[in-house]
Amino acid sequence: MSWHVEGTYFENCNCDMACPCTMSGLTAPADNERCNVALAFHVETGEVDGVDVGGLTVCVVADAPALMSAGGWKLGVLMDASASAEQASALGAVFGGQVGGPMEGLAPLIGEMAGIESMEMAYADDGRVHQVRVGSAVDMVVEDFVSPLDATGQGVKVSGVGFPADTLAAGTSSTARVDVFGMTWDNVGKNSYSAPFAWSA
Repeated sequence: MSWHVEGTYFENCNCDMACPCTMSGLTAPADNERCNVALAFHVETGEVDGVDVGGLTVCVVADAPALMSAGGWKLGVLMDASASAEQASALGAVFGGQVGGPMEGLAPLIGEMAGIESMEMAYADDGRVHQVRVGSAVDMVVEDFVSPLDATGQGVKVSGVGFPADTLAAGTSSTARVDVFGMTWDNVGKNSYSAPFAWSA
């Protein structure tokens, strides 16, 4: 099976700033005893084994130990309600890691698959502010940092990351509520990352 997806993504976790898990490839512990993270991916264009998946959004929610590479994650996937059964199956395979690509490497870390649910989604990204609302389950708004010392106004970036993209914009959340799959938190004022992404296999 060949596939490609590309679009934009953002995440929010309960680390205070510039999450060490992401910057270390999951080899440094989070700021807290547990990592509570949600990642939203909006696929602008994509095709999975001949199925067009452009225009759809997927949200991944996880609770993990501070050292994420230790495994034992509880993870749930929220699928765009506007996806057909065929599209949902195709995206589920990509974001579940069953067809290779970046998510395949995370699969062994999952100790509990909390489920997959289909919900109405609203995703917006203006390049600096990123937001998603997923039914009553997820409400996240984050904004990339721009240093007052940076005359270019390009924003603070972390490079050499690799997943989900090589270079991520660092930021913070103004809204960050999650209540789904038995996972509930409010990470307002905490870390965020965002980036364009392009995956294929």
